[in-house]
Amino acid sequence: MTASTFERGLSLVLTHEGGWADDPHDPGGATNLGVTIGTLSLWLGRPATRAEVRALTPASVAPLYRRRFWDAIQGDALPAGLDYALFDFAVNSGPRRAVIGLQRALKIADDGRLGPLTLKAVAEHKPADLIEALCDGRLTFLRALSTWPRFGRGWARRVEEVRAAARALRTAPAGARQAPGPVPADRTGRRAAAGPAQP
Repeated sequence: MTASTFERGLSLVLTHEGGWADDPHDPGGATNLGVTIGTLSLWLGRPATRAEVRALTPASVAPLYRRRFWDAIQGDALPAGLDYALFDFAVNSGPRRAVIGLQRALKIADDGRLGPLTLKAVAEHKPADLIEALCDGRLTFLRALSTWPRFGRGWARRVEEVRAAARALRTAPAGARQAPGPVPADRTGRRAAAGPAQP
């Protein structure tokens, strides 16, 4: 995959992550473009302020998303469509949880590390089938969270929109793959608040 593949995936992810939010029911606290104050603090190597979170832009968060999520799931090594579906899962619930989801879809040992064995298994499966299995497994994981009653409707909508976009990316002609049109930001379902390692 290419740099534009990451950029396309990030654009799609950010439509779901929405803008500034500070929901008292969300343990992530102050969040902008899907980046929590805790994640920004880790990224900066010092405590971030609410003002810094509020000032984030798509350009300023792109390096964070690339290193912490895209590179962690080896997005450049994955087929079109599957790369985006796994990237969005990683942003929503953490890279380890997303890779476990992929490994379960592949029916291989689920250690949460995307290495040569997982990539070999990916190459042996149809990407379209993996997209479906990954999204189904993601919904199963989200439904088991204690925060499902509050955020479940938004999460379910997000997963179905990711599934549709990933399918479209799979069937688009090579070299002409563009991001599908933007979907409405889903502020109530922007990420799994109880999931691990959120942005």
